[in-house]
Amino acid sequence: MKESGMLLFPIFFPIILGTLLLFMKKTTKRKTMVHITAAGLLVTALAVICVLVAQGEVSFTLFQLTTLLPIYFKADAVGRLFVSVVTIVWVLAGIYGFRYMEHEDCNKRYFGFYLIVYGILVGLDFSGNLITFYLFYECMTLLSLPLVFHSRTREAVMAGLKYLFYSLCGAYLALFGLYFINRYGNTLTFTPGGVLDPSLVTGHEALLLVVAFLMLLGFGVKAGLFPMQGWLPAAHPVAPAPASAVLSGIIVKSGVLGIIRVIYFIFGAQFLHGTWVQKVFLTLTLVTVFLGSMLAYMEKGLKKRLAYSTVSQVSYILFGLALLNPAGMTGALLHVIFHAMIKSGLFLCAGAIIFRTGKRQVSQLKGIGKEMPVTIGCMTLLSLALIGIPPASGFVSKWYLAEGALASDTGIFSWLGPVVLLLSALLTAGYLLPIPMKGFFPGEEEEKTGFEKKEVDSVMLVPLLILAILAVVLGMFPGGLLSCIAGITGQLFTA
Repeated sequence: MKESGMLLFPIFFPIILGTLLLFMKKTTKRKTMVHITAAGLLVTALAVICVLVAQGEVSFTLFQLTTLLPIYFKADAVGRLFVSVVTIVWVLAGIYGFRYMEHEDCNKRYFGFYLIVYGILVGLDFSGNLITFYLFYECMTLLSLPLVFHSRTREAVMAGLKYLFYSLCGAYLALFGLYFINRYGNTLTFTPGGVLDPSLVTGHEALLLVVAFLMLLGFGVKAGLFPMQGWLPAAHPVAPAPASAVLSGIIVKSGVLGIIRVIYFIFGAQFLHGTWVQKVFLTLTLVTVFLGSMLAYMEKGLKKRLAYSTVSQVSYILFGLALLNPAGMTGALLHVIFHAMIKSGLFLCAGAIIFRTGKRQVSQLKGIGKEMPVTIGCMTLLSLALIGIPPASGFVSKWYLAEGALASDTGIFSWLGPVVLLLSALLTAGYLLPIPMKGFFPGEEEEKTGFEKKEVDSVMLVPLLILAILAVVLGMFPGGLLSCIAGITGQLFTA
């Protein structure tokens, strides 16, 4: 593994640039802020690509907190996968936001924190040990908060406080575990197969299982795991659409990454396999999948419906991780990628509708397909992908999740998992497909009144089109992704 300071640039460049943007004069023109943000996104994305194409794993130690606690970055296979997803979605949502945020106040604050959080997420993905991951995780929570309560309404502020409270409580559970890992592990550096020292663990297995469960719950808060999912439906509807897109598509995945690190790089799948921790965690994921789908089905608000959908869909990922086998892991990582693209795209579609029509309730969207045919066409493709209808991308990830469940030795969960996933898919169809159906086929009475074209311009349409195309194409040609993920699973399950 080679040491390289190139890891630092995509982390600290957007943080520094975003901070400078926050301190610019109030008289600064909006056009200037947009140009600075666009340059920051482009340069950071290019720097990330340079890291991704570098041969082998790249690492860098920034400084030592203590002799045993370095701030350490490492671009391993899992980090590269997550940072690729972050970069694609963050850049596209950022471009979309250049036009969407025209009708919002405080563009300087929004764009400044948007750049800062991008850098923090890159640092989170490239964190090489638990202490570095924790520091960036906490920073991400605090600095993404302004994106949630951007509008500064009472509802937005309360949603932001709920997001902060839930996230901090979860982070403290993770911090609690850090002390025990330092005591019973060989190192805090992420290591495939885990870091526990068998000689120190002997006789303390029960204690460490409790610690593992608390850490999973802690990171599960950000991923919207039941019973700590309450912040998600509160935060998403009040945030600007591009912020909702990255909250749902990207920021919740930081909790997923934390769970991956805990299971596969700290404790090890072998240590947790067959324990009560695995069974309880599997139970919580399936409850969350079903509960989120039911709540989404009953919800009448467009963005809130999508928020409940995120609660359900992210737990698909957690279910795959908890199976502790290669097929489940493959399905989970595929769903990380696909859900990020799909759900971000759906929130951007919802934002386009709100931007052009001001309609926020599903019941108000009859004939919207006549007014905004491209936007609703993209929404249709994204909805089909999320449901899992072949050949769209969601089908591939859910196939591997079902395969992983059936191949597992988890007892009742080996068949209950696929059943719940199927029920959830049916509910997903029930709460997503009526929107484009009524949008394109509103009925004779509505047809008589006629519809005015209200399509958004290319700055907002291009990101939607790219995400919709990716949602289909990646499902039709998943070979490259499967090869990449096979390398990760091979490393984790042979360690």
